[in-house]
Amino acid sequence: MLEETTRWRSHFCLTFKTSCETAVMKTLCNQQAFLLENVPCTNASCEGAHRMFKVYWELMDLNQIRDAVVATFFDIYEDGILDIVVLSKGYTKSDFAIHTLKNNFEADAYFVKVIVLSGLCSNDCPRKITPFGVNQPGPYIMYTTVDANGYLKNGSAGQLSQSAHLALQLPYNVLGLGRSANFLDHLYVGIPRPSGEKSVRKQEWTAIIPNSQLIVIPYPPNVPRSWSAKLYLTPSNIVLLTAIALIGVCVFILAIIGILHWQEKKADDREKRQEAHRFHFDAM
Repeated sequence: MLEETTRWRSHFCLTFKTSCETAVMKTLCNQQAFLLENVPCTNASCEGAHRMFKVYWELMDLNQIRDAVVATFFDIYEDGILDIVVLSKGYTKSDFAIHTLKNNFEADAYFVKVIVLSGLCSNDCPRKITPFGVNQPGPYIMYTTVDANGYLKNGSAGQLSQSAHLALQLPYNVLGLGRSANFLDHLYVGIPRPSGEKSVRKQEWTAIIPNSQLIVIPYPPNVPRSWSAKLYLTPSNIVLLTAIALIGVCVFILAIIGILHWQEKKADDREKRQEAHRFHFDAM
């Protein structure tokens, strides 16, 4: 029985429950979480959609979690790589346990994390204080950039498009950029407008840095040109490796300069001694 699904890019997390009536023993009645991948269609049953789901049945870490209730993706380490959080039943019916599985995906891929806040205060907002609020449902985010081959690439996502029971959607959007480290040429953010209003509530930002987090504050909501955005960079291993390489190059250059300086000083001392001996012979 299908219990819950949660989508991330081309992957899904869901839980299956084994029917206790068809199980050989009652101890086999189990509910587990599995990972699905959205792949091109390879059989006749999905020719119309041209896509299908590939189930990864043999994931050791997920298989060890018994009586899973719901599974979802979450960026635990705030590094742009989505990990898996699984909620399972405890020893009793009223007890629950939370399991986290770290995603060890280390490919050289880039992302942009965008969260659109509500821009509201609990009361009247004081002067010179920007109202942050909380993440609101319904915003639409779209970006355009150039990939590594020079072709125009765009992508879009909606924030909190579902609010049903146990939806467990991410409070932000992670836009995958692949292996392209180019800046985002344009990033568009739009929010829902009240019924009857004809003007579109949309704002554009340019030159967004990859591997960063953008927090959009749509305040006031009916004046998009006054919206503000805060950009936070997420350092990765590439930054550390670049710093190590830079320090290594600097040390190497300093070593060469030191050796050349020592050789020059040694040559100067030799010339001074020769000049002293020449003056001594000339005086005799």
